[in-house]
Amino acid sequence: MALLIILITCFVIFLVTSQPCQTPDDFVAATSPGHIMIGGLFAIHEKMLSSEDYPRRPEIQKCVGFDISIFLHTLAMIHSIEMINNSTLLSGVKLGYEIYDTCTDVTVAMAATLRFLSKFNCSREIVELKCDYSSYMPRVKAVIGAGYSEITMAVSRMLNLQLMPQVSYESTAEILSDKIRFPSFLRTVPSDFYQTKAMVHLIQKSGWNWIGIITTDDDYGRLALNTFAIQTSANNVCIAFKEVLPAFLSDDTIEVRINQTLEKIIAEAQVNVIVVFLRQFHVFNLFNRAIQRNINKTWIASDIWSTATKITTIPNIKRIGQVVGFTFRRGNMSSFHAFLQSLPVFPSDNNKPLNEYTTLLSACAYVKDSDLSQCISNHSQGTLAYKANEDIERNFSLRNDFLWDYTEPGFVHSIQLAVFALGYAIRDLCHARDCQNSNAFQPWEQVQSKCSKECRPGQMKKTTRSQHICCYECVNCPENHYSNQTDMDRCLLCNNETHWAPVGSTMCFEKEVEYLNWNDSLAILLLALSLLGIMLVLAIGIIFTRNLNTPVVKSSGGLTVCCVILLCHFLNFANTGFFIGEPQDFTCKTRQTLFGVSFTLCISCILMKSLKILLAFSFDPKLQNFLKCLYKPIPIIFACTGIQVVICTLWLILAAPTVEENVSFPRVIILECEEGSILAFGTMLAYIAILAFICFIFAFKGRKLPENYNEAKFITFGMLIYFIAWITFIPVYATTFGKHLPAVEVIVILISNYGILCCTFFPKCYVILCKQETNTKSAFLKMIYSYSSHSAGSLAMSHVSLDSSNSNIPMTNPSSGHKSAVWQTSKDLQARAFAHICRENATRASKTLPRKRISSI
Repeated sequence: MALLIILITCFVIFLVTSQPCQTPDDFVAATSPGHIMIGGLFAIHEKMLSSEDYPRRPEIQKCVGFDISIFLHTLAMIHSIEMINNSTLLSGVKLGYEIYDTCTDVTVAMAATLRFLSKFNCSREIVELKCDYSSYMPRVKAVIGAGYSEITMAVSRMLNLQLMPQVSYESTAEILSDKIRFPSFLRTVPSDFYQTKAMVHLIQKSGWNWIGIITTDDDYGRLALNTFAIQTSANNVCIAFKEVLPAFLSDDTIEVRINQTLEKIIAEAQVNVIVVFLRQFHVFNLFNRAIQRNINKTWIASDIWSTATKITTIPNIKRIGQVVGFTFRRGNMSSFHAFLQSLPVFPSDNNKPLNEYTTLLSACAYVKDSDLSQCISNHSQGTLAYKANEDIERNFSLRNDFLWDYTEPGFVHSIQLAVFALGYAIRDLCHARDCQNSNAFQPWEQVQSKCSKECRPGQMKKTTRSQHICCYECVNCPENHYSNQTDMDRCLLCNNETHWAPVGSTMCFEKEVEYLNWNDSLAILLLALSLLGIMLVLAIGIIFTRNLNTPVVKSSGGLTVCCVILLCHFLNFANTGFFIGEPQDFTCKTRQTLFGVSFTLCISCILMKSLKILLAFSFDPKLQNFLKCLYKPIPIIFACTGIQVVICTLWLILAAPTVEENVSFPRVIILECEEGSILAFGTMLAYIAILAFICFIFAFKGRKLPENYNEAKFITFGMLIYFIAWITFIPVYATTFGKHLPAVEVIVILISNYGILCCTFFPKCYVILCKQETNTKSAFLKMIYSYSSHSAGSLAMSHVSLDSSNSNIPMTNPSSGHKSAVWQTSKDLQARAFAHICRENATRASKTLPRKRISSI
């Protein structure tokens, strides 16, 4: 009898306190057998009651606060597993499940995890300690959940021991992406990095820059706050205050902290936008008290509560202000809706949450729909009186759409993706195994089995047309993009001005600074050609100095003119050094100015030589008078060169060349001289071209003068080489990029410099060195006399011809005798004219040429 009393007392205590965990099987919330078991962790109750015993015993306490939304999450997992079992995805293999209620408590979740890790098909609940779990067979093959990041992290660290796959449908903490710390963790939702980035983008686009933030005192809240703070600081958004609430409702200080937070919001009157990283029960309590205090703000909701019906059905919720939130992607919900409609009114004992729901629904039968969720949450299962079956059935049918109204499509879709991802992984493993045998594979093998292979660093995910976000292709990051983690949704952009990255890169590389270096093979070749030119200039100078008094040197303008021209060539060859090496402001300004002035001086001297040759050998009086008036050597040379000096001076003053970093190239930074003004650069070159063209015209007119002492023909060739080189330079320079751009101009300068040097001085050197018999005064006078005689004869013939055409000779019916007389008279006239002109020119040649012409040619 006493024993019976004790048993009755214990039973009453059980009903009042509802200790659900007397045995491990009592700990299970919902279960269904199968060949392959899948575990589930869901916070079906909002908190766990604190123990009043002292000292506190190591036992799992009663859970209270039934959460409708999380209960729907468990139903979504059950529905997804039934969908797989009723499909052909796992033909002949049935999935089972064991679902546990974590009561939003890490300790309870760890206890459930120990059950998952316990040895399969063992008479006792044993977790064996091993050094190698490769062949270990636990109760379940994988785990769905948990929802909250704080709990997920703790569970994941335990599951890592056996590399058991854990797929979360809600945990968004960015740290969970770290595969070193959480190698077996997977999820079907994006991390908080993207959510916080979207929030900051919304805040920035809305023109807000003074905001507050409320979060929880746990890993999820702290990490979200840190990520959000980094994003805001990078986008010029300031955080006015940061309020932190206790993470769990079981904390006795939560009410005090909520009131303090509301006081802070009221005090910060200028803050009208508040970002909220809280769980649903936090937001529910916060908003209820905010409504009482008439607080009206703009609230930015995190994905964890943005679509919660529990929040949207708070009485007078519109008084809270405007709520803007982010949520997860939705899927097709029709099959889940049908599943909810067909839930059994009297479920089996294998689904305790559903049993509790039906009982709580009956207890709140007379509560209006808007208060039903709160009524269910406030009731405790242990204090409920069981209604008759008819009452339960009637209440269940009346509230038929209640669960559907509380369904959050984003979370349901994420759970479906998690279950189907495991289904596809199991399907791949079961192709060559008998999975009706529960020992067919170990849990860690699923980590390697996915709908899509893991994208390695240097790649990004590209979603396919499949509705499942777990199915994707891995594509290499494009050039100048990189990814440094696995399974990144997008590649990150390098700073194109200072860094670059090849295709499929895991990091950005710093761009190398390049320029036409002294060690470059092309630079060495150009320097060698320049040195060769300098040596030729020196050799020609020596030859001309040693033969100073010879007719060839004198006919070249004398030593002064030759030295000026050779000096210009020397400067142009030496100027090559300013185009090579690291550009400096001094070299950039010097190289174009030095080239422009020295080359202009060289062309001006050659122009005077061409004019002098044409003047010396011209026998046309009109042209000779014109050339004499025009021929002013020193003023013309100074004037021509002075104009170029003015052009270059204005260029240096108004838009001087400077050193510039060209960052337009994908992999290098080109250090180059920016010319400052293309107009000034073009004007300088155009002016040289005009002088060269005038020189070409004068030289072309004198191309048939005496060969041994006449430079006109060779000056013509030199100018032609100059024109060809610089006409080619324009399109080549405009289409060339990179560090070898200065070499293009150097090559053209060398070609034109060599062309003019060789055409001007090589024929003279040839006569001096190889034809010394023609380089004498007597030979020179003989050549001049011969040319003058030939030119005078030609002129006399032209005069006679002119006179005979102007004379009045009878032409009407002449007789043959008369014709002979006329012809003889004409012949005598021609002979006398020719003799007169010959004598005149001979006298001029003997008196004038030795004195003036020789000195002037």
